[in-house]
Amino acid sequence: MSAWSWVTVATWTVVAVVAVEVVRRVLRWRLIGERWALAGPLVRRCTWPGFATAAVGTAAVVYDPRLVAPATDRWLSRVFTILLIICVTWLVIQAAYAVTDVILDKLTRIEDTADHRVRRMRTQIGLIRRVSAAVVSIAALGAILFTFPEVRALGAGLLASAGIAGVVAGIAAQSTLGNLLAGLQLVFSDALRLDDVVVVQGEWGRIEELTLTYVALRTWDERRLILPVSYFTTNPFENWTRHGSRILGHVYLHVDWTVPVEEVRAELYQALRGNPLWDQKDWTLQVTDITPNGLVQLRATMSAADSASVWDLKCDMREHLVKFIREKYPESLPRFRMDLQDGGPESRPR
Repeated sequence: MSAWSWVTVATWTVVAVVAVEVVRRVLRWRLIGERWALAGPLVRRCTWPGFATAAVGTAAVVYDPRLVAPATDRWLSRVFTILLIICVTWLVIQAAYAVTDVILDKLTRIEDTADHRVRRMRTQIGLIRRVSAAVVSIAALGAILFTFPEVRALGAGLLASAGIAGVVAGIAAQSTLGNLLAGLQLVFSDALRLDDVVVVQGEWGRIEELTLTYVALRTWDERRLILPVSYFTTNPFENWTRHGSRILGHVYLHVDWTVPVEEVRAELYQALRGNPLWDQKDWTLQVTDITPNGLVQLRATMSAADSASVWDLKCDMREHLVKFIREKYPESLPRFRMDLQDGGPESRPR
């Protein structure tokens, strides 16, 4: 009778797993997958958690305590309970990630990925699901601990000194808690988002990862600068995409006084019109300064859709203007004048 009962438990467990497999195949059916956006993420994330939950849950329900000795039944029941808590926690977290995957996929398909509202929603959704996963995991850990009678008895005594323990834990974890609060403040105040272009400590880069404890900055040369979240709430930094990604760039040229400014200005405009990186909006060329060594400083200003485009556009225009002046007006290249008095040893530069 005992052996047959174990066969019954195994049979029902297999049936539960097969039922989950049937649901998985139905969700993978083309007609459902095309009409229900959540089907794909559920299959991708919840297949193995579903198998585990179905198997453990069914075995825990069908299991008869009379199959084993009372002493064995106590620890076996506890094992079933702990495994079931772990499997359900895994399934809940993965299901929540599947739901948010649908939203993130829709945001990714939006054409204007530079829109600050899209990046803000991506950042907040990513942080919310991390926080939710942490909360669910902590609740599951507490549920597992309370399956032990010794822990339940100890918990009743600890509640009396919870205030003192909370103060001590707060002091010990002050830095960690500060980073957690700073992360929430950054995300929900919209001060920093994923893919934001920032300048931190003289380093230009994009926000690659934003968590509750640290921020990963990908620099232009593919390095990663890891900073605590609290840094961004206590130190100033430049955010080039706070309200939009469009940006102005400028190029400086130092040339001789004989440079024909109008011709250089016209050439800059023609070059910008033929460059796809220019957003067809702002441009100018001005004489902004006369240097102490007798050169004229020209500043060419141009706009582009984002910081990466404006960098390439600046390089293109700088190269083009240097070539234009060198070929068309070589007499306007930078030169230093010297006033030789009598041509003798007392000759000195001016």
